[in-house]
Amino acid sequence: MSLTRVQHFSISLDGFGTGEGQGLDSPIGHAGERLHGWMFETRWGRAMLGQSGGTGGVDDAFLRLFAPGIGAEIMGAGKYGYPGWHEDPEWKGWWGANPPFHTPVFVLTHHMRPSIQMEGGTTFHFIDASPPEALEAARKVADGKDVRIGGGATTIREFLAAGLIDHMHVVLVPILLGRGVRLWDGLEGLEKNYKVETVSSPSGVTHLTFTRTAM
Repeated sequence: MSLTRVQHFSISLDGFGTGEGQGLDSPIGHAGERLHGWMFETRWGRAMLGQSGGTGGVDDAFLRLFAPGIGAEIMGAGKYGYPGWHEDPEWKGWWGANPPFHTPVFVLTHHMRPSIQMEGGTTFHFIDASPPEALEAARKVADGKDVRIGGGATTIREFLAAGLIDHMHVVLVPILLGRGVRLWDGLEGLEKNYKVETVSSPSGVTHLTFTRTAM
């Protein structure tokens, strides 16, 4: 069976994956770019922005695992848009005409709208579903490939609590946010179900990988 994966989800030292005060001009809230600055110093990150240059090494290597083997993504409403995006019929996400997913993407929301087909193979589908129901829908269109759980922190936490994540890559960024949305709340003892490995990077971030021990 295909795997359910989380790829390079960044959190602060105090466990926040999103800052407080998310809005149209602040997609990550008061965290700004601090959670993801490491990413856009790499070759992969710069290429995503249409830029050249950037660093190689461990950060770049981990980032390049984002797309291979992925057949669909599931994301929360908070990752797809700012609070209230459902009232804007023209809103099509943060990523422009050609989002970086290039697969079907299932947006978990209580506000239904017709699917949106974008350039590059991305189609946004809007569903009101539990984690198991969403995963079943994503696997049906993933053509045997893995399903990526894209975030935000609340969505990943719900899939972890339901025991549905097979492999997870979390990036610990050496900042303190103090407020926002935490990843780990309510997940005491989670590590018992996974083999956990860490890799330190010269950039200052630490890569943690969680691989389910009984699959």
